[in-house]
Amino acid sequence: MKLLRHGPSGSEKPGIVDAEGQIRDLTGHVDDIAGHTLTPEGLESLAAIDPSTLPPVDEGTRIGPCVGAVGKFICIGLNYSDHAAETGQDVPEEPIVFFKATSAICGPNDEVLIPRGSEKTDWEVELGVVIGREARYVGEAEAMDHVAGYCVINDVSERDFQIRRGGQWVKGKSADTFGPIGPWLVTRDEIADPQDLAMWLEVDGHRYQDGSTATMVFGVAHLVSYLSQFMSLQPGDIISTGTPPGVGMGQDPQIYLKAGQTMRLGIAGLGEQTQRVGQA
Repeated sequence: MKLLRHGPSGSEKPGIVDAEGQIRDLTGHVDDIAGHTLTPEGLESLAAIDPSTLPPVDEGTRIGPCVGAVGKFICIGLNYSDHAAETGQDVPEEPIVFFKATSAICGPNDEVLIPRGSEKTDWEVELGVVIGREARYVGEAEAMDHVAGYCVINDVSERDFQIRRGGQWVKGKSADTFGPIGPWLVTRDEIADPQDLAMWLEVDGHRYQDGSTATMVFGVAHLVSYLSQFMSLQPGDIISTGTPPGVGMGQDPQIYLKAGQTMRLGIAGLGEQTQRVGQA
């Protein structure tokens, strides 16, 4: 299934994409694409609904973040060997874990705002993993049983805030609009191998990132298991799993976003995003 949320910011309704690509409204069947809806039992109930019986959503309706009420937005740093190389850093021995504020979350096609005082706002296409079953001290062999599905994430980053302003990376990762997610949550059964997905990102039509989840250092199953040793993972939590090479910081000379530009990005089977860049 391809699940989504549609409507004005803060008032999104649950939806599903039918076989013809039409968005259908799930209002009355579930309250939101969040929490219990993402559990195996919740997804099983949704799978029993014939989408053709649901009312269609008007074309042009805003698509919101594909998951509501996100509890934790967990990110993994330097998780692609080729990205670590372009930044001149060693491949980590264990996953580098940091958090992105949930207030950064926005829709996949919403405007991304460069923060005040920023000179180094950057892009990062990433595979998002959405938790569907509580995970606490799970082994790698059973880790995938705790995954509801996947989505596209643009881990927008302010490099000066991230690297030079002291403290944790969260400062450079958490500005409002720095977390576009969606357009869809694609359930796990539709993705044969999350470690074999092409991913790309363009700015004003120029392709900067053209990679694959195959070059991840730590795969999805490992990350879910690893994180569950340090914290419980709850339905609706999101793991942003790292980015392939081609970020602005890795260019020679370095290139960063400017107001008026447009980002387009996508992952095979998970859809595409388009964001106009503005100024806060």
